[in-house]
Amino acid sequence: MNDFPARKLRIGTRSSPMALAQVDHVSALLRKIEPDLDIEVMPVTTEADKWQGDLAQLGGKGLFVKEIDTMLQRGQVDMAVHCIKDVPGDVPMPRGLVFAAYLERDDVRDVLLFPEGSDRQTLDDLPSGATVATSAVRRKAQINKVRPDLNVVRVRGAVGSRVEKLDGTRKIETKLDAMILATSGLERLGLSHRARQVFTLDEMLTAVGAGALGLECRKDDESVAGLLQQLNHERTMTEITAERVMLHGLRGHCNSPIAGHCITEPDGQLSLRGMVFSRDGSKFVHAHFWGESLNDPAVLGSRVCAELLRQGGRDIIEGIPH
Repeated sequence: MNDFPARKLRIGTRSSPMALAQVDHVSALLRKIEPDLDIEVMPVTTEADKWQGDLAQLGGKGLFVKEIDTMLQRGQVDMAVHCIKDVPGDVPMPRGLVFAAYLERDDVRDVLLFPEGSDRQTLDDLPSGATVATSAVRRKAQINKVRPDLNVVRVRGAVGSRVEKLDGTRKIETKLDAMILATSGLERLGLSHRARQVFTLDEMLTAVGAGALGLECRKDDESVAGLLQQLNHERTMTEITAERVMLHGLRGHCNSPIAGHCITEPDGQLSLRGMVFSRDGSKFVHAHFWGESLNDPAVLGSRVCAELLRQGGRDIIEGIPH
C-alpha cells in the first residue's frame, strides 16, 4: 500500500550543517519519486553534539544516532538519515527499526588540509613536532604509524567549525599545522577546494561505512519502507554488509581503531580489507580476502574478522584504556 503523497514524511536528523545538507540531498531524491511529497525536517541537537570532550567518556559516537532512533521508535519521526560510519557495530539494530536503503557511496578517502595561505601540500612537508588535528582514533593510529614524530591532537565539532579552527579564525588553545577530514564531508559542504593531499586507501584505510548514508525507518511502516527501498543502491548495500559483519564480529564501536573497506572488483568479486590498530599506531593487524565462489558479503566479513582475531586483533582492541 502506498500512502504517499497523502501523508507527511517527518525526517529526524542531527542539526549540524552537514546533517541538514544530507537531508536536503535525500529529500530531493525522494521528490523525484513523489514530486508532491510533503516533507518535514525535524532537527535534533543530540547529547553527543553538545559534548566537547572525548566521546568515549560519554558512551561513544553511537549517541549521535541513539536519540534520533528513539524518536523513530516512538513514532515522533518517520525516517532518519544516518552516516553509516556513526552507527555502532557492537550492538544489534534498535528494536523495530531497519535500514530500508543505502544511497550510492561517496568518495571514501580521507584528505589532508592546511591552514589558508599555507603552501604545504603533503604530510611529508610537515616538520617534526608539527600538530595535526583529527577526531578519529583510526586516523591518529595510521598517521602515527608513518610519522610518529608528529603531534596528533583531537579536534571535534562540525566540519565547517573545524576548518575555521585550522585557519585560526575560531579560537582554540593549540595552533594547528594540518587537519585530516573526509573527502565526502568537504564535498557536501562545498569545501572540496581546501583538499591538498588525498590519501590512498593504502596510506589511510577508511572507517567502516565511510561515505555511505543509510535511510532508516520502522520495520512495520510498509509505506515508508517501500518508498525508501526505491532509493537503495544494491552494490553499496552489499559492500556495507561485508564491512559491518566484520565490525560486529570484532565487537567494534565507533571509537574502536578499526578500519575496513569493501569494494566490488570489475569482475563482480567482493574484496574486503580490514585493520585493527592500537591507539598510538605502534601495533596493528591487517587482513584482505576476496568473496571467492560464494561471494557472500556476510561470509566475507566473517572471514576477515576471524583472520584479524587470529592475528591478535582482540588483544589490540582490549588494550585501549577506557
